[in-house]
Amino acid sequence: MIRRLPRLTAVLAVLVAVLVTVPLAPSGARAEPTPTAPALTWAVQPADERGPDGRRWMEHTLNAGQVVTERLAVRNFSDRPVVFSLKAADGYLTDKGRFNMLPSSQESVDGGTWITVRETVTVAAKGTAVVPFTITVPHDARPGDHPAGIAATVTASGGTVAVESRVGFRVMMRVSGTITASLAVDGLTTTYRRSWNPFTPGSVEVRYTAGNDGSVAVTGAGAVTTGELFGATGHSTRAEVAETLPGGTREVAVQVDGIWGLGRLRTTVELTPAPLDGDTGGAEIRPATATVTTWTLPWPQLLLAALLAALLLAARTTARRRRGRLTALLAQARAEGRAEAREPTPAGRTPTDPTD
Repeated sequence: MIRRLPRLTAVLAVLVAVLVTVPLAPSGARAEPTPTAPALTWAVQPADERGPDGRRWMEHTLNAGQVVTERLAVRNFSDRPVVFSLKAADGYLTDKGRFNMLPSSQESVDGGTWITVRETVTVAAKGTAVVPFTITVPHDARPGDHPAGIAATVTASGGTVAVESRVGFRVMMRVSGTITASLAVDGLTTTYRRSWNPFTPGSVEVRYTAGNDGSVAVTGAGAVTTGELFGATGHSTRAEVAETLPGGTREVAVQVDGIWGLGRLRTTVELTPAPLDGDTGGAEIRPATATVTTWTLPWPQLLLAALLAALLLAARTTARRRRGRLTALLAQARAEGRAEAREPTPAGRTPTDPTD
């Protein structure tokens, strides 16, 4: 069992390497690189010549070919000097909507390649170091948003596994020119959730993927509508898409209530994108629409109708039988009356004169 401990330690180190990817949105974030190393905490923030300048992240609107010099501050809260590696990479949003940057093992191809910064910086215990870096926009850069991140990292070796911890912030770069705000709806599916109470309608669960195929970060708003009885009736609910970067996607799930499931259900998703900065004046807006048709049967109502029909049929059958018995009894009584009338009068009796 003792011999297996190094292997278990290596496995735990791999898990830590996967989990310790520090989000790049908040300024002043802190992290502890590994549980075996001495306590090490630090922060990375946008800065000027004097130090942190209060910005949480950087935003620049640049022209193709433009070069900008910026600064970052690395703050070491630890009791010993630390050598930090400085890295920049393309930015993206996680499934939970938090900004992050590509790991060192993945090559950047966009905004992360525009940032040039020194490889390392040594920060004294309880000290702060201000480091300049440059943003160089390619001459053929596409107009629109090119998100990136910049971070100070520490790599600790745990046996044969290297664990990289990093803290940083986002660098949002927009290249001036004609921009496009666009969302596409893919993978639209619907599932009807019926209520087995025949007097209560069901609902339609709608799922789809909203993809940003434009050139700027956008949010989306619109409606999801489900119609039935060939459009004679229907219900709607709001459709919203959270922040989505160019090339990114969002999984969306909404529920449309008040649907009886009367045959054909036609569900339509309509989305209108809006640039994240709210500036729609110079943007080309491309709305998205998608429709899917499904068929369903109102089984609770059909079962209720069948039950009512069976009860009605049983009632009619019972009534018919009762009428048949009554008719038979009346016919029997008439027959017996006619039979008594035809019987001969006994001797010694004089038939009664009906006129008496």
